[in-house]
Amino acid sequence: MAVSVGPGDDVPMSDINVVPLTDVMLVLLIVFLIAVPVVVQTIEVNLPKIAFEPTTTKPENVSLTVRAENGQCEVYWNLTKVNAGGLLDRAVAKLKKDIEKAGGVENMNPDDLPEAHIRADINTPYRCIGGTIFTMQRAGYPKVGFISEPEPGSISVRRL
Repeated sequence: MAVSVGPGDDVPMSDINVVPLTDVMLVLLIVFLIAVPVVVQTIEVNLPKIAFEPTTTKPENVSLTVRAENGQCEVYWNLTKVNAGGLLDRAVAKLKKDIEKAGGVENMNPDDLPEAHIRADINTPYRCIGGTIFTMQRAGYPKVGFISEPEPGSISVRRL
């Protein structure tokens, strides 16, 4: 039984057979080329650019605070606690009063309409916040926004 050790009898063979390695790499490449588009499925959405904007407070804006206490949703109109029916009645009455004060809807543009600003505790369930948003939109408020606290050290940006 003879073994070839290279070109000469004293020099060992230093060639490596790379054919099996190449075959495995090509198979893995093909597998990844097929599998990656299947795994990475995305739907294109235009996400909002988040920047802290100072709130411009107008006297006709409504300030609401929402929190959950013992599993119950609590909504405060300024500092007065209201229930869902009372919130709707108050919101409709205030909107009517603001429209009459301006001389009717025809004298108002969308920027003149009052806004509802909601402050909510971070631990408040979404059903409480969502219910408040729905009630204000049902009352006729076209703009409902959230008041938040900026991250420490963040820069405020004002868009014109």
